[in-house]
Amino acid sequence: MKGHLHPKNDITINPSGNESILDVIGRASMKRRRFVMTAVGTSALTVLGDISLSGFLQTVEAAPVPAGLGFGGIGFESIEPNLRNPATGKLEKDLVTVPKGYTARILSAWGDPIMPGAPNWFPDASQDAATQEKQVGMNHDGMHFFPLPGRSYLNRTSGLQVPLEGRTYNNSGILCVNHEYTQEEFLHPGGNATSTVMTIEKARKSQAAHGVSIQEIAKDRFGKNWSVDRNSRYGRRITGNTEMRVSGPAAGDKLMKSKKFSIQPTGSIEMGTNDGYTAYGTLNNCAHGITPWGTYLTCEENFQGYFANPNPDIVNIPGLEDKAADIRNGQNRYGIPAVENRYRWSQVDPRFDAYNNPLEPHLFGWVVEIDPYDPQSKPVKRTSMGRFRHESAQYVVDDNNGLAFYMGDDNVNEYIYKFVCSRQYNPNVRGANSDLLDYGTLYVAKFNDNGTGEWLPLVYGQRGLTPANGFNSQAEVLIKTRQAADRVGATMMDRPEWVGVRPRIGGFNEIEVYCTLTNNSRRGTEPASVNNPDGTTPGGNARPPVDAANPRDRNVYGHVIRWRETGRSVTATTFNWDIFVLNGDKKDPNPNRQGNINGDDFGSPDGLWFDYYGRLWIQTDQSGTGTGDYVNIGSNSMVCANPNDPREIKLFLTSPTDCEVTGVITTPDHKTMFVNIQHPGSRGTAANPTSNSDWPHSQGYGPSGRPRSATVVITRDDGGIIGA
Repeated sequence: MKGHLHPKNDITINPSGNESILDVIGRASMKRRRFVMTAVGTSALTVLGDISLSGFLQTVEAAPVPAGLGFGGIGFESIEPNLRNPATGKLEKDLVTVPKGYTARILSAWGDPIMPGAPNWFPDASQDAATQEKQVGMNHDGMHFFPLPGRSYLNRTSGLQVPLEGRTYNNSGILCVNHEYTQEEFLHPGGNATSTVMTIEKARKSQAAHGVSIQEIAKDRFGKNWSVDRNSRYGRRITGNTEMRVSGPAAGDKLMKSKKFSIQPTGSIEMGTNDGYTAYGTLNNCAHGITPWGTYLTCEENFQGYFANPNPDIVNIPGLEDKAADIRNGQNRYGIPAVENRYRWSQVDPRFDAYNNPLEPHLFGWVVEIDPYDPQSKPVKRTSMGRFRHESAQYVVDDNNGLAFYMGDDNVNEYIYKFVCSRQYNPNVRGANSDLLDYGTLYVAKFNDNGTGEWLPLVYGQRGLTPANGFNSQAEVLIKTRQAADRVGATMMDRPEWVGVRPRIGGFNEIEVYCTLTNNSRRGTEPASVNNPDGTTPGGNARPPVDAANPRDRNVYGHVIRWRETGRSVTATTFNWDIFVLNGDKKDPNPNRQGNINGDDFGSPDGLWFDYYGRLWIQTDQSGTGTGDYVNIGSNSMVCANPNDPREIKLFLTSPTDCEVTGVITTPDHKTMFVNIQHPGSRGTAANPTSNSDWPHSQGYGPSGRPRSATVVITRDDGGIIGA
């Protein structure tokens, strides 16, 4: 997220005569060279059934990675940024643009049908909640492609199945897509401004547009164009009201036993108390992850915005009267507002009234595991992995089959986490890993100024996580993950977002992990403050001083940090780190705003993904208007970077107006790339939705009516590997 709805970070940095950050980086260049010269990162193999990703790459056409520290090279020329036209005040192009020799097409967009019985999208947005539950959700974010071995092509003209010879992994699959939030002014006819009447029908439709879309997709019989099978048995919507199982240490805890409701189209009817093992819905699904046994992890980020509590306290809960103040403090720490000014669900749906139903927020902020291959399976909220504003969850399997997941908490001044499973991953028996995410240790990162770091365990009874400090069990440590991280002294970061793991190819053996730090307008400002160790600092309110890992005050452009685990083991409790890219604008006269990029400029890094040839793809999330701090950088974009040398960064994709570029994955043969475009034209109004953008209609897809988030398919015209 977040488009124009996100707080702006356009404060000018003080152009003093003090030493600039470029001077600091220059002094550290020898350390950087030593960091790059040694072996790098791990990205373990995805197993789908009995076939691993290595099997896919052997089955398909997989060229070896040439010598070059495990990096396959960048084989395209940079494109021009999409800049604002001073005469019109708008970006030059309301299009997704890619390099010469590549083609971008639209696969599917908000409102497209993905399961039997679903109608086509209504350009006037008049579809109801029941219809939206069968269509692609709104505001796409993270996604993953799960191959379907041995499928046949569907002849879209005759509707007949055309059998294929042998097994294929690149021509059909299941695409899981997150839907982060809704634009209420576009979702409903006439919008949903605070001046209009809020209804349960509007709330239900908004809830139905959240969550995850699971789509079966395939190439046509000629092997060229992709489309969605709208009659697939895999087609599925997981929404803000889908029933889910809660597992792990917090499952069944008294703090998870919110009020129970029967969720009906006409309202939520109170029916007693939830058992603590059941939750309804997943919300604000930002980035994602996968498991090596072939399931999808969707991450709940800004869940706080769906609740409201206008009171300084909460309604006392039988048996928890002594915890009322602690629960209300937790609402402040996670940023639950006094007035929800966007969704207004709490006005018509008592589930989201954080005053009268104060435990419901504890059921959100988790990583949710979904099995895309089993349409009847129930999603599972994995509490072992902690509760915070999850951005993504990227895994590593080390040489001993140890398994860990790396995660960021997307808010200014929050933390980077690692969850290490107690048991080893079993690559031979998929079912043996079914509860692997329920047992393990959650750690939070401390970055020392000397380039070393520590993983601090968040374990009940250790490092002050005791009853005396408000932690009475491991369940409470996990429900109050942010407060636990405050207590142990983790490093406050500049909005930790996506995490990427460098592949172990071409002689690399290290575990090297990257994390985007998007921006932080509060860093280094006055009066200085840090998150209180007692967990009482409201989310995002501190003003921490600069440090080595976050070296700029009012960090407008963000940066990318990376680290290597000691001993090439996911169980390591120490690591070494450096800053890979300090983003900036080379044309800015202030050296503190120029960064250390020698390739193409980009700012506010967000999405992050390594392909299996060692290329690092980075996506951006700034305002997307090409104004203010981004007048020289233009619209949001996706670049390709050489992890061995940040001087080699090339601009691969530019975006339409007012949107975010987010979510990237390829087929196993790397000949088809999928990219999501979120909230295009977000500054349009309910009265004139297309005033700023008519994308994807402007790119030749679908009828006009209002801008729509969509998934883009990118291929090379010669059929080759993307980026090579």
